[in-house]
Amino acid sequence: MVIAKDILQYIMMTLRSSHSCSTSTTSHSRKFDRLSPSRVGMVPLDKICTLFSRIIYLGAASVNAPKSEMEATKKMTILKQQQSQNAIEIVLSVPRTSEGSVRLLEPDGKSEISAYRITTILFCCRGREGTGISDCFAFTCGHGNRDSQLFQCHIFRCEVPEAVQRILTCFGQAFHRVPRSPGLVDSVHGAMPAPRETLMSFTIPVLVDIREEDGKGNFGAVPRDKRCFKLRQGVKKEVLVTVQQTHHQVLNIERCFGLLISPGREVPDREMHLLDVVNLETSSDCKNYTVTSMWDPNKADLEVLNTESPPGLVPAGFDSSFTCVHDKGMFMTIAVDLVITGIQEPVRFVVETKVRIFPPTEKFWYFNKKPVQEFFYLMLEEIEAAVENEPAYAVLTLESESQRERRRIPTRSPSTNLVQTPDSMTSVAEEESDDDEPLQSGSGNVDKDCEESILLNWGDLLAKWRSNLSVRPKHLRSMVRKGIPEALRGEVWQLLAGVKECEDLMEEYRVLITKISPAEQVILADITRTFTAHEKFQNESEGGQDAMYKISKAYSVYDSEVGYCQGLSFLAAVLWLHMPEEQAFAVLTKIMYDYHLRDLFMNSFIELHVKFYQLERLMEDNIPDLFSHFVHIGIEAHMYASQWFLTLYTAKFPLYTVFHIMDLFLMEGMPIVFNIAVALLKAAKKELLGQDFEGVLKYFRVTLPKRYRTEESAQELMQTALSTKISNRKLKKYEKEFYAMREDEDREDPLERIERENKQLMHANIRLEQENDELARELIVHRLAMEKQLDKERDRADELDRDLKAIKLQLLDTEEENKHLESETSQIKEMYRTGMEKSESDSKRNSTIIADYKQICSQLSERLEKQQTAAREEMARLRRRLQSCEQCANLINEDGKLNQSSDVIRASEEEEPEPELVVAEQQIRELELELAQTKLQLVESQCQVQDLEHKLNSAMTDLHSSKNNSWLQKTFSSLKDATVTKKE
Repeated sequence: MVIAKDILQYIMMTLRSSHSCSTSTTSHSRKFDRLSPSRVGMVPLDKICTLFSRIIYLGAASVNAPKSEMEATKKMTILKQQQSQNAIEIVLSVPRTSEGSVRLLEPDGKSEISAYRITTILFCCRGREGTGISDCFAFTCGHGNRDSQLFQCHIFRCEVPEAVQRILTCFGQAFHRVPRSPGLVDSVHGAMPAPRETLMSFTIPVLVDIREEDGKGNFGAVPRDKRCFKLRQGVKKEVLVTVQQTHHQVLNIERCFGLLISPGREVPDREMHLLDVVNLETSSDCKNYTVTSMWDPNKADLEVLNTESPPGLVPAGFDSSFTCVHDKGMFMTIAVDLVITGIQEPVRFVVETKVRIFPPTEKFWYFNKKPVQEFFYLMLEEIEAAVENEPAYAVLTLESESQRERRRIPTRSPSTNLVQTPDSMTSVAEEESDDDEPLQSGSGNVDKDCEESILLNWGDLLAKWRSNLSVRPKHLRSMVRKGIPEALRGEVWQLLAGVKECEDLMEEYRVLITKISPAEQVILADITRTFTAHEKFQNESEGGQDAMYKISKAYSVYDSEVGYCQGLSFLAAVLWLHMPEEQAFAVLTKIMYDYHLRDLFMNSFIELHVKFYQLERLMEDNIPDLFSHFVHIGIEAHMYASQWFLTLYTAKFPLYTVFHIMDLFLMEGMPIVFNIAVALLKAAKKELLGQDFEGVLKYFRVTLPKRYRTEESAQELMQTALSTKISNRKLKKYEKEFYAMREDEDREDPLERIERENKQLMHANIRLEQENDELARELIVHRLAMEKQLDKERDRADELDRDLKAIKLQLLDTEEENKHLESETSQIKEMYRTGMEKSESDSKRNSTIIADYKQICSQLSERLEKQQTAAREEMARLRRRLQSCEQCANLINEDGKLNQSSDVIRASEEEEPEPELVVAEQQIRELELELAQTKLQLVESQCQVQDLEHKLNSAMTDLHSSKNNSWLQKTFSSLKDATVTKKE
């Protein structure tokens, strides 16, 4: 396996030297690791990858040096010049970890051509900037079996030159990242959860709006029904995408990488179409980033979005997934790629909405200016940055609210029109109720959009009703039960309450708001707690708080007997959201008087207690097991139902549910309040039966309102309430029973009543004392556990302080030792510098001696050769002279040796030697003596050289034992090599 570190270093060097990508790059990358909810599951590590389209594979060439940039560049140049029909278009898949494979796919991204393991890739590079191959890149890998020495360089060209940079970045990530444990893969994105301190989560709202040209060079917002935009054919459009950040830590959005659209939903990236970005705008606090793109509907690629939508038909060439049930329009996907500081790859936000295409002359009578909003949940993990002091993050998850809902709520087949079951909606609400915080009043949004057919029916009904206000239309009740359209609620509520016939109430309101109310301070304190989740009531500048104050004050002056009671502000807020202040005051007055709501506030709330008794009797008749459970644990109706009756469910429930309840109340009157109460109890029976006293109260306060945050769950509640049969006769019967019980209590002996009440209070006191003991016991246990944990933390803190002090002392000792070692190092350097100088002088002297020795040896050799030549010539002369004597002719052979007997030799020796022989022998002895002296000098020189080598070895040994200094080691190694060279 080849170590990828060298490759990573080269890629990082290449990235630093190259330029950043242009913002006009087309959509050429697709992240397969962002799986749709329908494909949630365990993701194989080799499938976590990044896809790059519009890549041309030029071919492969054999190379001898697999890590040579020069050879790879040469191959790029040759193959690009020779590009022919053999070059093919592919989709390149680059893995995100070192365990994956680089895959070459067919242009459709489905079929695989070939694959190369990251662990077999030896080298990766790109063409140099400013050259003809700047749009090319290559990687080298082994060819054949593992032991083969054959290497191939695979060459690619990008139709979008800026993509080369991103491809090299992905290669760098693949070389650098090691996959996590297989058993700990995240269920959505195939990534193991990181430690909590390295994770950051963001909730990012994204707003999408579409504007059309009005023929005067301006662009205006297009109308829409719910999430369905109404577009006109052949009209130029602007697409605006606004990314908002509500987190305290703001991500820095550098630029927009591209805005894309396509018909359909869950569209593959290769089918998205890039729009021209005409404007980028960032707010002063950097929390809002808006991208504006121009959309020309006449382009052939987007023809389907410029074709009129006939009812119930699907555009040619597209399947049924492009249309919705009930002829609501066709899906369209809008995506924006944003470059965020610290995140290497652009982050894509995908919003799916619906559109319907109308003729260019179509007129729309209702106009909604609010854009489509989608919430995205982004999870980032901090990673090691390539550059110090710069942030670096990896995207772990990016999921929209729609994806979460599709993942949580299973949908049926197309034959069932994608209708969601009530059980699935209930499970969603239960999942969302995962905290202990109650739902804030005024939460939830109610869209004013409505189907045109419904609006037309209501228009006809209102036209008939306005002609005769004293008679309600025939089908009014059935239409109100289905829910009044939000855009018409204000007028319909006034008609139902009869305000149109009481213009004097509106005139009186203008006088009442000028008078002083004794409850002004209570009203001022109460309005700040009303509809805290609604934008119109969160601060004084929005006008909601001022309107509530004036309406509540006017009523407290108008009805001095009741004055102001807490809860009236909620009714005033609901009414003001649908009509001006005067009409809201008039409707509130009608509700209090004509619908007898003020009776609940009169006579010490006696009528409210009647309602509580009636509700308990209805529970006993309709839900006997829940009634028995409440009696057993001591739950009474006033503990949970007081707000239901006094505020008509407006204090806690979401707005959609509140508005629908107000529709039914103004139509049906007070009985509908009992129907809704029984429906709520029936729906929550299963959960309530398993709760104790505290659990039941918490369920009513927190969980129950959260179950009806969706439109479907609210509709289900209304249907259950309307199907519950509660007759006025039964309510009257229960009312008589209540007053009869009151009369019996009044006729009862006061002493007996007091004893009975005393027993009840004693039982309640015993129960409360038991609960208090349990709470106290739990408090003591928790306090002991907290104290124990606190002691552990204190001990740990003391231990850490001791460790810190020890580390500081160790640091001081280390610094002193470091200074001492530095001084010793300087001394050693000076000592070895002196030794080196001496060694150099000795080396020079030895070199001189050796040179002289070589010169003497050469001179002696020359003299010896001359003397040997002279000796041979003299020997030859002697032989010639001895040839004349028969007795001495054979005395010396051809080699110059004696070959006669000893007697002859002695006889010849006794003869007087010739003077020339004596001189020659003398010269030979002198030469031998001189040669011996020269050898002696040579031996002395060798001894000196050995002595210097011994000193050098000793110095090297001392140097290694004192400190392993790389600079001194290299110096002495070079000195040793030089000495050996000179010796040779």
